[in-house]
Amino acid sequence: RAYKSYRGMGSLGAMSQGSSDRYFQEKTENTDKYVPEGIEGRVPHKGPIINIIHQIMGGLRSSMGYLGCANIAEMHAKAEFVEITSAGMQESHVHDVQITKEAPNYSR
Repeated sequence: RAYKSYRGMGSLGAMSQGSSDRYFQEKTENTDKYVPEGIEGRVPHKGPIINIIHQIMGGLRSSMGYLGCANIAEMHAKAEFVEITSAGMQESHVHDVQITKEAPNYSR
């Protein structure tokens, strides 16, 4: 699995590269005196943005099909927000099954 670096703007690395002025610490010359408000780490690389856009467009088409809508304007008119409980959300996900192959558009 590939990863890419993640660095919050309040992290030590970002502050030492110039973002310290956002946190009113620009006059601090000794980096040991910085008070970070963020972290540095890594996140799984999801690939090119076109793959993500493809999944979003597919989900939008599917939703429009469920609603019987031919276009976005019609979807705005017909769509209805329904709030569910956290238990309902958990029940609506896959359960009692061990996933052997992850879908690119599914995360728990």
